[in-house]
Amino acid sequence: MLNVSFITLGCKVNQFESEAMMELFEKEGFKIIPACEKSDIFIINTCAVTKESDRKSRQLINKAKRINKNAIVAAVGCSVQLNSERISEETSVDIVIGTKNKSEVAKLIKEKLNNRDIYVNVDKFRPHESFEELSISREHDKTRVNIKIQDGCNQFCSYCIIPYVRGPIRSRDSKDIIREVSALSENGYKEIVLNGIHVTSFGKDLGKEDALISLIEDINGINGIERIRLGSLEPSIITESFMQRLSKLHKACDHFHLSLQSGSDTVLERMNRRYSSSEYKQKVDLIRRYMPDSGITTDIIVGFPGETDEEFNETLEFVKKINFSRIHVFKYSVREGTKAAGFENQIDEKIKSERSKRLISLADESAQDFMNHMLGKTVSVLIEKKTDNMYEGYTANYIRALIESKENIENQVIEAKVTKIRDDCLILNI
Repeated sequence: MLNVSFITLGCKVNQFESEAMMELFEKEGFKIIPACEKSDIFIINTCAVTKESDRKSRQLINKAKRINKNAIVAAVGCSVQLNSERISEETSVDIVIGTKNKSEVAKLIKEKLNNRDIYVNVDKFRPHESFEELSISREHDKTRVNIKIQDGCNQFCSYCIIPYVRGPIRSRDSKDIIREVSALSENGYKEIVLNGIHVTSFGKDLGKEDALISLIEDINGINGIERIRLGSLEPSIITESFMQRLSKLHKACDHFHLSLQSGSDTVLERMNRRYSSSEYKQKVDLIRRYMPDSGITTDIIVGFPGETDEEFNETLEFVKKINFSRIHVFKYSVREGTKAAGFENQIDEKIKSERSKRLISLADESAQDFMNHMLGKTVSVLIEKKTDNMYEGYTANYIRALIESKENIENQVIEAKVTKIRDDCLILNI
């Protein structure tokens, strides 16, 4: 039996696709072993969201060959879709597959075991692509499980390469999603996270405007599933109707990763984001009207081309208004092939670093304030693992929590009171 090792870079969608490919390899008779161990076959699931992730993808392909010079190395995913020729020329790769046809990689490996010529399959996207079905029945070493419900993006934000490497929006059939979630429930999973490249677009390519909330309602009825969490969302999905329906579902988590990127309207316009800061705040207010303790997490880019001190300060002031529970701060990175790469007034790296430090400091204060808000409240926690004598998990609104218990409570959703805060987590008492 030949061994296969997966190395996955990038987003939750990539992680899901790696899990799905692992199951395909197992069905073909291969054995999955931990990443970076000496393996007969390496699958590098690449990322292209930044120039650095692109570089690291190529680096890991060559690293796999150093671990075992006789191994078959397959590079798949976004970096391949963007730079297949460069990867073929600059690395020791054997098989090159883009963001399409990942479902074929196990069969291709079997075919190529006796033929070591480089195999390249990077298809261009057509206007009306169909969703490539990949599914999982479990997720290795996880308690919650990510489900891919959608692929592609039509937004074309000026800084983002993803629409070019993932293609147009295409939605997975709801029946296939329900079938997969039901199987995962039977395998003991309690929490489902609905992810995609642009989750907000789910169903729109099929002419179904309320497809996402309808899917959540259907999953809410599946026995065994106790929590439903959503991946990154655009503010446009938050409407009165959406929140009315969502707030009635007892399994829906009150956690929203609502993409922001900047608190300055002029920067948002240059980014080709399709909302203003005031519209964003209205969406947050609407969420908290229906789900008062909702955790709002977000991403913010600092040092976008042309960002002035005034515009950066507008972001700082906006962050203070929202009371985010967590903020992921990114320094703008030039991405060739995007509109922003050609913008004038690129920001000096030193200024980006200074702004990043200031925003991270404010983000830490905001996270602390949000946790303080939870003191004395009773929360639900999905227990994921045991660390020393404490059990660890996440609340429905996505705060790390610790609780002491003499009984084994792993993979259970429990209700407990927040008694204190330690570092970046809540301490609970049953």
